[in-house]
Order: sequence, then C-alpha cells, then structure tokens
Amino acid sequence: MAIPRPPGSPPGRDQNPELRLLSGSRVAVIGGGPAGSFFSYFLLTMARQAGLDIGVDIYEPRDFSKPGQSGCNKCGGIIYGSLVQSLATDGIILPSSVVQQGIAGYTFHTDEGSVRIKAPSDEKRIASVRRGAGPCGVALSLSASFDGFLLTLAERKGARILRERVTETVMIDGKPRVTTKSGHTEEYDLLVGALGVNSPDLKLFEGCGTGYTPPATTRTHITEILLGNDAIEECLGDTMHVYLLNIPRLEFAAIIPKGEYATVCLLGRDIDQEMVDSFFRRPEVLKCFPAGWTPAGTRCRCFPSVTLGGADGAFGDRFVMVGDCCVSRLYKDGIGSAYRTAKTAAQTAFFAGVSKQDFHTYYRPVCVSIACDNRYGRIVFAATSLIKKLPSLRRGVMRMTNGEQAGFATPRMSGVLWDTFTGNESHHNVFFRTLHPVFLARLLYETVTGWVFSLKST
Repeated sequence: MAIPRPPGSPPGRDQNPELRLLSGSRVAVIGGGPAGSFFSYFLLTMARQAGLDIGVDIYEPRDFSKPGQSGCNKCGGIIYGSLVQSLATDGIILPSSVVQQGIAGYTFHTDEGSVRIKAPSDEKRIASVRRGAGPCGVALSLSASFDGFLLTLAERKGARILRERVTETVMIDGKPRVTTKSGHTEEYDLLVGALGVNSPDLKLFEGCGTGYTPPATTRTHITEILLGNDAIEECLGDTMHVYLLNIPRLEFAAIIPKGEYATVCLLGRDIDQEMVDSFFRRPEVLKCFPAGWTPAGTRCRCFPSVTLGGADGAFGDRFVMVGDCCVSRLYKDGIGSAYRTAKTAAQTAFFAGVSKQDFHTYYRPVCVSIACDNRYGRIVFAATSLIKKLPSLRRGVMRMTNGEQAGFATPRMSGVLWDTFTGNESHHNVFFRTLHPVFLARLLYETVTGWVFSLKST
C-alpha cells in the first residue's frame, strides 16, 4: 500500500541531503502505544517501498497481552467509522478479535428522557476496542488488545521491540542518544516521543533542547464493569449510551458495551470520586444496569488525564513528538489524533527530512489544525453546558431529536449529537452545522413548544 507524500513536500528524496533518513539510518520510538506503532508502521512501509534499510527500535516495557493496568493505555476505546476506513486504506484491517463490538447507534439520555439515535450511515458506525487485554481481576486475557495488535503490526514491518524502560534521552553532537534502565545506550538519527500524557516519563524529552513542555491536561474517569452477556444485551444492547446531565464539571459521560463488560467514561474537568459517585446515583444511569446493581466492589477503575491543548517545543532537529503528548482532539478521538500526527510525522521524516524546519513546514500544520479545531470544540461543549442548565432547551433538543428519529424531519440535531459525542466529524464542522437557519429555527420552535406544553401541564 503506497503511502502518499504530505501536501507541499519536496518532489523526491534527492533534495536537501542534510538531516535525511537514508539506508542505515536508525530511529528510536519511545512508547509502543498507537502513536508509536502508527509512526513505525508508516515509516517502515515507505522505506520498504523505496528499497531503503531503515532501522526502527520501539521502546515499550508494557505487555499489552496482560489484563489490568500493566497492559492498558487508559482510554475508552472508541474508533469511529471513517477512521476504520482510513486504516483499511493504509493496509491496517482490524480483525474481529480486536473489535469488541460494533456500535449501531447510541442512546442519548437527559433528565427529560432518552432517545436512540441510529448511525447516520454505515460509514459513520463506530467500534469499541480494548486498549489492554482485559480489566483487572480477569484470570486470562479476554481478546486481542488494539494496542497489542498495532505493535505486532509494526514489528512485522521490521520494527524491533525493546522491552526496556528509557531513563535518559540527550543530544550528543546533534544526534539523540537513548539510555535504558539496564544501562544500555544507543545513538540514533531520529528520536520520536510517543509516550502519552499519562506517562510520568515525559520529562525525558526536556533534554532534547527544544524546550518541550507537555500539553495542559485534566483528569477523567474510566470504570470497567462485569455484567455478563445477557445483562449487556438486555440493558445496553448494541448501542453506546451517552449522558448529558447537570453535574458540575462533567461535560458528558458514556457507557460502552464490550462483550461481557461495560466501559464507563466520564469526561470533564478534574473529575473526582465524589463526581463519579454522583453520576452512578442518577436514575438515568441506574436504569441502564440490572435491578439492584451497585458499583460497589468494582475493581478496574482509573482517573487518567486527557489533553486540553497542545505541547510547546514538540519538534526539533532529529526529534519529534506524536500522539497526545503533542496534541489531541478535545475530550475525544485520541486514537484518531495519534493516527494523524504519527502518519504526518513519518511522511515528513521520510519525504522531507528530520530537521526542525522540515517538521515546522510539513508536520506543524497538522498539529495546528487539531489545536484550532479544539477552539470550536470549546464552543460546542459550552453549548452543551448551556443545554444541561436550561430545562426548556433540553426539552427542545429532545423533542427535535425524537421527531427526527421518527422520520418527521431531516436529522440535523441527530447528526450534530452523533458527531459531537462520537468524534466522527471535526468540531469546526459540527459548530457551523448548528448555525444553519433551518437548524436554529427548528430548535427554537421545539424549545418554545416544549415550554408551552410544560406550562399547561403544571
């Protein structure tokens, strides 16, 4: 599968001979999650097509075949349809053992009721995957890990997996040098940081001379709950359940079916245990679990960080950061952001070069576009916060969505809600669709109508 050059890149590899990757060049990738695996996969694919022998070492001490925290990347594990198609175009076909469950739609819950929203098209269906091999407490791995699948894919392309923890990265005479916990030292032609914002080892890259500073983050929450196949089918079905509840600092929450388990994700600002307990007490949430169920005794839970912005100093001569330790979409699509940044960084390194100027010219625009899109995301989530606070507006949204799902109108609100909470479209796209005159007129009509009916009922 041919990997195209990034837009505007030089016409051939005989340009700018300094700071280039050539046969015999060696690349260190610190972190074997999706960003590191994607980068390695794309770089080695292009090298093979060009007949170049480029060595790639991926430093990853974790074993993604192990259940629990030791093999997990602390993520909800949702992949939207267009990303699945992009991966397939690049030769990455997700096997059935990796896809836990196809999500045919989602049910949108507020205190004004619930509505099921069907996928707008087959291209917009979503899939749930496991980042590790299963939650804490399981004796054996439940299925193939998404992260493990990608790492194996990179290894098959020729990457060498080093199960060691890196303790130091420095630039010596303009080249990166990597030292591991065992004391082993290697020199490389390019250093790629792909650790993720939840790694305490991001400080390693402060010695690369670019002034690297990780993105701002906030704390979220993930819980894995064993319910069994029958309870999953009865209570959740083949849909993701999304909650827009008036809980301070909570942007939205989701329950995602995955085989016998349900993954609960809370996304917002500085989520703590008190907020988690408040969420699980809500009747809108409890009705999606078997009668008498309580979260007591749930073993697999964590409070991972997610990015709120972009990193500073994310690239330099022979150095680049990819994935969410560089930039990621707001509150969603960490896997998609890893794919975009890693693929573009690999294209830049191969077709253009590994200088700071090369990354600035060809890699930085993609990072900037994600960061700029997040500005629209903040507006979109500000609007959802307003909806949570105003009962009349919530009723208007629910009335409009119910009417669309019943076939009475073009699914404008349904599409906006789908793309807001699944990440299938950019925040920019979602924002400007809400400004359409027909969208605004229908929302106003349904809001006023719902308000009038509420007055009559009282």
